[in-house]
Amino acid sequence: MVTTRDGSIPEIFLQGVSKRFRKGTFAVESVSLEVKRGEFVTFLGPSGCGKSTLLKLVAGLIPVSEGVIQVNGMTPENARDLVGFIFQDATLLPWRTVEQNVGLGMELEHAARLARKERVSRMLELVGLAHVATHYPRQLSGGMKMRASIARALVSRPRILLMDEPFAALDEMTRDRLNEELLRLYSEQNWTVLFVTHSVAEAVFLSSRIVILAPHPGRIAHEYAVDLPWPRTAETRESKAFEGQVTQVSRLLRAVAHA
Repeated sequence: MVTTRDGSIPEIFLQGVSKRFRKGTFAVESVSLEVKRGEFVTFLGPSGCGKSTLLKLVAGLIPVSEGVIQVNGMTPENARDLVGFIFQDATLLPWRTVEQNVGLGMELEHAARLARKERVSRMLELVGLAHVATHYPRQLSGGMKMRASIARALVSRPRILLMDEPFAALDEMTRDRLNEELLRLYSEQNWTVLFVTHSVAEAVFLSSRIVILAPHPGRIAHEYAVDLPWPRTAETRESKAFEGQVTQVSRLLRAVAHA
């Protein structure tokens, strides 16, 4: 089991991680990273740099080709009960209501009906969807669908959230509002988060640390500690400090893209 210098166990640990697909093509190569409990770390980089691949490796959805991954001191496969994965698309089942979609995981685990109902109701309250619990996905806005997807992940009480561009398809106003709601939940639930985005502003607003990846093959080019006070609100985006850090990260990203 890997420990840090202070003797604690990293929440997420990658050492020399590579993923090679067929024909020998590397999606990511020699990635090493430590994520502490409660960090919000965002992967940022151009297309083809392996952001989504890294999330899938940490989740145990695909195997590593080389290197070591540990999640709370365990293999990704053994740590799956600790992890919630939120995809870019809400992937709600159209024939099930919001509450039925959110409770699907517990239903598949054969959880008691009363316990399932209580926990689903609590999660819908948490994400502000209690008033549409009996609605179907076709009756929801894009933002509501994503909140339902988040609630579905939260029902399993994850310790770690892996989020793969969950707000990419939303308009800017809805995206900003959901960013603020996500940070509210993050502060309440004390998750460790790995987040993927193409948006520099979103990365700076959400993160405690940004990992900038270079492409072909995917590898870490820079790590950037975001120096903005918590809690972060709509007013944070209007501050000079926010604008300055967006500019700094944008420069690093452009240098990687043109290298």
